[in-house]
Amino acid sequence: MNTKLNTKLILQPALDTIDQYLHFKVGGGECAVPYFNNKRTAQRAALRALVGKGSPKELFDEVEIKTLQNKTLLSAFTDETLKKFMVDEGLGIDCSGLAYYILDAESRARGKGPLDRHLTFGHARGLIKYIATKLNPVKNADVLAFVADKNSAAIGLASVQPGDFIAMTGADSECNHIITIHQADYQNFMPIAIHYTHSIALPEDGQYGHGVRQGRIEILDPSKDILDQTWIENERTGQENPTYVRAKGSKTELRRLKWWLE
Repeated sequence: MNTKLNTKLILQPALDTIDQYLHFKVGGGECAVPYFNNKRTAQRAALRALVGKGSPKELFDEVEIKTLQNKTLLSAFTDETLKKFMVDEGLGIDCSGLAYYILDAESRARGKGPLDRHLTFGHARGLIKYIATKLNPVKNADVLAFVADKNSAAIGLASVQPGDFIAMTGADSECNHIITIHQADYQNFMPIAIHYTHSIALPEDGQYGHGVRQGRIEILDPSKDILDQTWIENERTGQENPTYVRAKGSKTELRRLKWWLE
C-alpha cells in the first residue's frame, strides 16, 4: 500500500499574497495585517485600504501616508508598534477582502483571469449598487457573493483541493465568514488534512491581537461533513477553537469557484 504523503499548494502568486498579509513589513516592523470590520464603521465610500479591502500595496502606501501625517519614522516601527499603528489608524483587511486577493492571484496564475471577470453580484439590489459592483468588485465581494450559486459550487470533502474555500453564513450577516484553503495533504489519494488562511477578530484577541492567521483541519473521515473533522487553530480544538465554534453555529459549506470546474 502506498502511504506516501502528497502535499498540494495553491500557486506561488497566491502564496506570495498570503505571505504579504501574514508578514506585513514596514520599516523595522513586521506583523500580521489586523482584522477590519467595515460594518462597524460604515465607511463605504472610503479608500479600499480604509474599509478592510486594501491590497498589501494599498495598505503599505496608506501606512506611509499616515506616518507622514503623524510625523512618524518608518524606520522606528517595531513589530508591536506597527500592529498598534495600523489598528489605531483603521488599517486592516476583512475576511472576504483577504479571500478575494488570494483567490484573484490564484485565478490569474491558473490562466483563468482576474476574479472581476467572472464574479456576478446577483444579491446586489438596485442600479446604483449594480454599478458599484462593476466599478469596484473587491469592495462588494462579500461572503454572500462568494457563496452565490452563480459564482461557486458546493463540493464534497473527499475532492477538496487548494484554492477551495469554506464559507460560514447565517441569519446575521455579522457572523458570515470565509476561509481560504491554501494547502491540502493527501494519503492514498484521499485528503487527510487541509490548511487554511483567514482574517478574524476573536474576543480574546483584545484591541491589537486580531488579524490574518492560519489553521488546519485534520480529516478523520472524508466521507463525512467538514464539521465532523478536527479543527485546529493556535493548537486549540473542539469547543476551545472559536473558529470551529463559529462554523458549528453557521451554515458551513466547502465550495469551489465555478470557473475552476470548467
